[in-house]
Amino acid sequence: QVQLVESGGGLVQAGGSLRLSCAASGSIFSINAMGWYRQAPGKQRELVATITSSGITNYVDSVKGRFTISRDNAKNTVYLQMNSLKPGDTAVYYCAASRRFFLTTDREADYWGQGTQVTVSS
Repeated sequence: QVQLVESGGGLVQAGGSLRLSCAASGSIFSINAMGWYRQAPGKQRELVATITSSGITNYVDSVKGRFTISRDNAKNTVYLQMNSLKPGDTAVYYCAASRRFFLTTDREADYWGQGTQVTVSS
């Protein structure tokens, strides 16, 4: 089993920045792709950004140029640097990990964190 623990969420004004972290523990040898998803109230969970074990990244169009996903394999941690935040970014952000090389849909995730709230005020 793999445990994922997120941190770094909070309340920030529009235009501000936050950095989310997700630390993995347990059977981490099984993990390949990792990523971040988010779910706003009344909306479906959506992919935000993913990264493979070799560093290939993918972003949803709405965050391109503002968010950066990175990964420290030595620390078993994935990060999401969020800049120029907008009220529309308000959501619960979930870390996910997959045994697959690529992670696209949430059905491909094998492990999930508990989520961390990000609130952007206008």
